Parts: sequence; structure tokens; C-alpha cells
Amino acid sequence: MSAAPLLVELLVEELPARALLPISTRFADELLRDLAQDGFCAPDATVIPYATPRRLAVRIEGVLARAPDREVIVKGPSVKSGLAADGTPAGALAGFAKKRGVPVEALERMSDGKQEIFIHRDVATGGELRTSLDLKVGAALEKAAANFKVQRWGDGDAAFVRPVRGLVMLHGTEVIEGEVLGRSAGRTTVGHRFLSRGTISLAHADEYETRLEREGRVVARFARRLATIRERIADLAGGATIAADDALFEEVTGLVELPAVYEGTFARAFLEVPQECLMLTMKQNQKYFPLLDGQGTLQNRFLLVSNMDVAEPAQIVHGNERVLRARLSDAKFFYDQDRRRRLDSLVPELASVVFHNKLGSQLARVERIEALAGAIAPLVGADQSLARRAARLAKADLLTGMVGEFPELQGVMGQYYARHDGEDERVAAALEAHYRPRYAGDALPGDRVGDAVALADKLDTLVGIWGIGLGPTGDKDPFALRRAALGVLRILVEHALPLDLAELLRLARAGHGATPLADDAPEALFGFMLDRLRGYLRERGYAADEIDAVLAQSPRRIDLVVPRVEAVRAFRAMPEAAALAAANKRTQNILRKSEPATGAVAVTLLAEAEERALHAAIGELRASADARIAASDYTGALRLLARIRPQVDMFFEKVLVNAEDPALRSNRLLLLGELEHVLNGVADIARLAA
Repeated sequence: MSAAPLLVELLVEELPARALLPISTRFADELLRDLAQDGFCAPDATVIPYATPRRLAVRIEGVLARAPDREVIVKGPSVKSGLAADGTPAGALAGFAKKRGVPVEALERMSDGKQEIFIHRDVATGGELRTSLDLKVGAALEKAAANFKVQRWGDGDAAFVRPVRGLVMLHGTEVIEGEVLGRSAGRTTVGHRFLSRGTISLAHADEYETRLEREGRVVARFARRLATIRERIADLAGGATIAADDALFEEVTGLVELPAVYEGTFARAFLEVPQECLMLTMKQNQKYFPLLDGQGTLQNRFLLVSNMDVAEPAQIVHGNERVLRARLSDAKFFYDQDRRRRLDSLVPELASVVFHNKLGSQLARVERIEALAGAIAPLVGADQSLARRAARLAKADLLTGMVGEFPELQGVMGQYYARHDGEDERVAAALEAHYRPRYAGDALPGDRVGDAVALADKLDTLVGIWGIGLGPTGDKDPFALRRAALGVLRILVEHALPLDLAELLRLARAGHGATPLADDAPEALFGFMLDRLRGYLRERGYAADEIDAVLAQSPRRIDLVVPRVEAVRAFRAMPEAAALAAANKRTQNILRKSEPATGAVAVTLLAEAEERALHAAIGELRASADARIAASDYTGALRLLARIRPQVDMFFEKVLVNAEDPALRSNRLLLLGELEHVLNGVADIARLAA
């Protein structure tokens, strides 16, 4: 049972660049898990995944040719059913022993956590790698491709993300025979499509990476190619900012086997086009890396990653520059053509663009957003006429050539075209800002005009789409309502806008007029958005019970939620907090289980000194606490509660709330109602009770 490294390689047609890393990672994980589960290697064995556009491979250290035998426990009948009243074996036990091929005396007893049962300890013979590896590789590949489209090729039934061209399964020096996806295993692999010296016959699994790089001119490890690309791009950038995210770096890594980075340039005249357009076409269409100067302005040079590491790359660079020139010429054409018409002249044509067949056209949507933004603007201190104007123009750029070519630029191009048309700068800025935040961590609109239009846009979508029954289900959210809801919440919280969320939803519903929407859409959306707020607050580091204490009261002023949660956090650090939270919880339980009492507390019925003391303390506390709450001093209001703890403790220790006298009982319930009101003025502190 000697151990040796195991190499498995699948040669394929070019895999999708974005799929390469996740498929490779899962393939390696699944194969290791399966081998470890059957005892061929340790669960923490060293595993090295390899991934290039034309191969998926993995090397696992310390794999056994034959798994060790292992003990297995076969469960039988319970002792109760297996033994007769006199203690002799019953039919069930005798049958189990016969099935296992052992006498009853060879069976043991053990507890399964519920009852005592009979068991048979047996030994399972370890499997052999040569008889099962192809099955394990096939199963791991099937799981790795589970989230991607697969295809069939030739006359066989094999299906994978791309057609398979070769298979290596090498255990040390020995080829493990087998067939996976229609290909028989061997020891021969191939290198770079153009630079390799030829096919490579592997004598040992350990040779794979070294020989593939030396003779095949292929850097097999994805991580190594990615690190090389990052390093060389940083060197060539020469201090310029690289306008690219991790996704672009990973995508180009998935496109090459031998990475080389070269610098190209383009005519400065193209810089007249908005740099967002130029960068998008460079990154999205060509997978190039734009460079920005210290002021964030696009330079007329770019970096490209090639699969050809050659001494004289001039031809490669010139070819890429020529392709980019054509792309940038298209962008300049669209930009020049679009500016021949004013944005406002495009608005009527939105009537022919369907937003949703149950919610009307984009023009109808624009008119709703315009009205809603106009209603919100004065509430947030924005110029109403500017907010309405921005909302009127917000979707006009959807009809421009540039946005038709690059939908990601909607809003961005509207901003540029509005400036060209001479619109107020706040209107132009709002055309881009009303889409914010587009994703987690994105910036919010920069002023109140942008806030008003952004809120109107998102609220109209939320109410309309939810109202026609297309709200999120499970992990499906085709209309991005979760993102829209979080956008509304972030604007309200982070810009501290004094708006009533329930009223905003009602206004948005009213804007849809006679459109048949679900009657409870605003109410259901309110609850949905509070759930989103819960997640948002957790990400900001607040504890679940601190959040629950505030959201349990269904707050409509979202801008006041964070200050209240902060106050709850400060309150719980006080020595009196735990006792008051427990008392509040006890109060709520008593009130919930009792017949509701109405009216005011009758002082004449306060028979016990402790209830009179509590009533007086509540009276003294209420005015001070209410004043602090009105001044948004929530921490101060909660700190005042410490004053009432002695009276609360004595009341519950000395006073029987459920007195036999109905009048006394009702009066004490009314007193507890007043106590609950005071304790819950800022938040439901009972949620802090253990």
C-alpha cells in the first residue's frame, strides 16, 4: 500500500475564461474529498490544482494504490425486539445474525442515542485505485460543471463544458487505466498551441509542472499566471493607476497559458469621447487594462495580456492597436451622432419602449418617477423643479446609440448629453446618480436632487414589480428588488433623510393609479425592506438582539434607526440593563396573557406602597424621557431608565399583579402598560433579555 503522487489531467477545447477558476477549484476539491472518503489519502493531503484554457488538472500527494481495510459497524435490531421475554434470541435477532454470517454470540450491544441495539463489527476490504479512479474523476468533473452549460460532441453520450481531447491519469510512474468522458487514460500531454516543442510523455506524476513549463511553454498553475500578470502590469504601468478590478485580472488569466504583457497606444483624439466609454470598450470587448494619471484622467496608452511571450512583440502590439482603433472609432461615432439630438426630444419616444407589459411603457414610468420625485424633493430640501426635470430626462439615454451598444453606460451618458444640452449641472449629475447605489459599497447620489430622483426610481420599481407578483423568491430576483430596496435604505440612513418609509411606499403606489397591483403591496414591501435593513445593520457590526430591539417596533423613520440601535448598544453596557430587560419581558408576557385593561391608572386603587412608588417613578421619568426622545437623544433617554430599576424590582417582588379583586388586577395591568410604554420609548429592550 505504498503512497505516490496522483496526477489527473483533462485536455479540452478552450474553456470559458470566467468559468475556468471555479471549475478547476471544485474539480480538485471534489476529487480529493472522494479519495479521502474511501481511504486512499488523508482529507488534508496536499492538493495542487492546475488550470489553463485547454486543461484541467490536479496533483494530490500521498495517494495509496490500495485503500486500507477498515472496520464497519452494521446495525441490527434493538435489544428489546431482538430478545424474547426469557432472554433468548428472537426471530429478528437470529435473522440478522444469519444475514451477517455469524453466530448470535458474535454480536455486540451499543446505544444509538435512542435505545440499545445489536451490532456486528465487520471489516470492509479496502478498494483499489485502478478499479475506481475513472469513476471518481468522472463524478468530480460532473459536479465541477454543475453550474455551467454542457455540450455533447461526436457520436458519444459524453457531455462537458467543452469537448474533451485527452486524459492523463498517472499514479507515480504507473498509468491508471480507465475512461472518462470518452477518452482513455494515458501519460501523454500537450503544451502551448504554438510554442511547445511537441507532445510530452510523462514518466512520473511529479514531472508534470516542470516539463510542461520547460518543454511545453505552459504555466499550468492559475495562481502563478495571475501573480505574473499582476506584477508585469504594475511594472509597465509606471506609477499610473490601473483601471481594472479582480474580475478582469482573473478573466485574462483564464485566456492565456504563457502570459506576456505589452504596452499599446491610441490616438489622443479619441480622448474627446467620455473616458467611461473608452474604458468600457477596452475592458469589456478587448480585455485591455486602461491607465489613468494622478488626476484620474484616462491616458492614451493601455496594457494588454498576450498568450505569446516573444522577444519582438511589435506585430502583436500593432495588431491589437488596430483592433482597438476600430472599437474606439465606433464609440466616437455613437457619441457624435447622439449629440445631434437633445435628450428631451427623445423622451416622447419612450412611449414605444415597454417597461413591463403590466406596468406600461418607459414613458409612463418616467411620468410616475417625475411626479414622485417632485413630491419627495421638498421633503429633503431639494429644488422641486430640478428634481422633476432630472426625472423627466432620467431614461432618455436608453434611446441613444452609445447606451444601445453599452447598456452599462445608462445614466453616465445621460449626464454627458445633458451637459452638452446646457441643462443645469444638478440635473445632469442626477441622471447618473439616480442609478446609485448600483452594487454593495457603491457611492450614493451626491446631492438632494439626486437623492429625490434615485428614491423615486427605486420605489416605483419596487412597488410596481412587487405589486404584479414578481417579488424575489429564494435566490431568484430577476428585477433586482433586493438591490433596489437596499439602495433606498442606504440613502435614507446614510444621508439621514427625515422621510416616512411607509408613506413613501404609499405615494409610489398612488402613482400607479388604476394599475391592478396587489392590495397589500406597500405593507408587504415595508416588511420586506425591514428584513433587508436587518441584514444591512448586521454588516455594519450591530448584534442581532440590538437590531431586533429597534426593528421590533416597525420604525417608519429609517434615518432614526441607527441612532436608536447605537443607544441600545450603549444601554446594554449599563449594570441595570439586564434586570430592566428581564422586567420588560416579564411585563410583556403578563400583558399578553391577560385580558386587556382600558382607561387610566386609578391612584386610589394603588393599595401597596411598592405600586405607588412605581407609579410615581413612571410619572417622573416619562416627561424627561419623552423630551430626550423628541430631541433625538436616544442614548440619554435609555440611560434615564436606570433610575426606575429599584421601583421595578420591588414591585415584582412585593406586588401580586393577578389579584383576586378584579378592580385591583385591572389597575395593576394598566400600571404595567404604563411601565412598558416608558421602557419601550426608544426600543423594545425586552429583546435584550437572555
